[in-house]
Amino acid sequence: MKKRIRSFFEKSAPTRNIDLHKDMVLYLEDITVSFDGFKAIDSLNLYVRKNELRCIIGPNGAGKTTMMDIITGKTRPDHGTAWFGQNFNLLLHSEDEIARAGVGRKFQKPTVFENLTVFNNLELAMDSDKRVFPTLFAKLTATNLESIELVLEKINLTGQSKEYAGSLSHGQKQWLEIGMLLMQNAQLLLIDEPAAGMTHQEIDKTSELLQTLKQEHTVIVVEHDMDFVKSLDSPVTVLHQGSVLAEGSMDKIQNDPKVIEVYLGE
Repeated sequence: MKKRIRSFFEKSAPTRNIDLHKDMVLYLEDITVSFDGFKAIDSLNLYVRKNELRCIIGPNGAGKTTMMDIITGKTRPDHGTAWFGQNFNLLLHSEDEIARAGVGRKFQKPTVFENLTVFNNLELAMDSDKRVFPTLFAKLTATNLESIELVLEKINLTGQSKEYAGSLSHGQKQWLEIGMLLMQNAQLLLIDEPAAGMTHQEIDKTSELLQTLKQEHTVIVVEHDMDFVKSLDSPVTVLHQGSVLAEGSMDKIQNDPKVIEVYLGE
């Protein structure tokens, strides 16, 4: 009995040995996904480099959400390959294993613990041993406290650390959730429509935050607000009908006749 209990709690620590020696974080090659005969993703090829901030845009139904579902293990493609770094095959791992390997996702609607303080939200998200016994008896070290303080400063919530997350504005909740990903030491951040519902001031701060994050992380932002995308001053990939329609700078994208026809012309 004791042996069975020991084996249950002694699961391996989060995987962090991702090979990034070629400076390429994400490879999606020839990815195809069909739902009831409809191709949500059609021979998609996408490559994202280390410390890159990449924006993904496109009309509704272009495959943006399905693409993120594939990266995080929520959806399995019918065909193609997906790699995180050189050595982590995303298609062979569960959602939990992918998250533990260093892929973090923030959904459009913030999912924070509203009845806990901002500080406690970050503490719970900390990259630590999540087994039952270590969690019950865990104590914050000086290094842990320093990490939380640094993240609080980065996400503009130092002054709100003792406030309940439920009292934050929509934009502040978005920042808190991004902070929780940072506490997990996620290397690849998938951020879904961060500017939605924010004030102009919050949008400006979010743009600054995302540009800062790429110094230590690779960031993929899915967004519909073209002014916000332009403020990020980063490479843009346009999806249409499940595949890449165009790629390049925002200035190039805005003047692409194909993109204007299927998306920006709306």
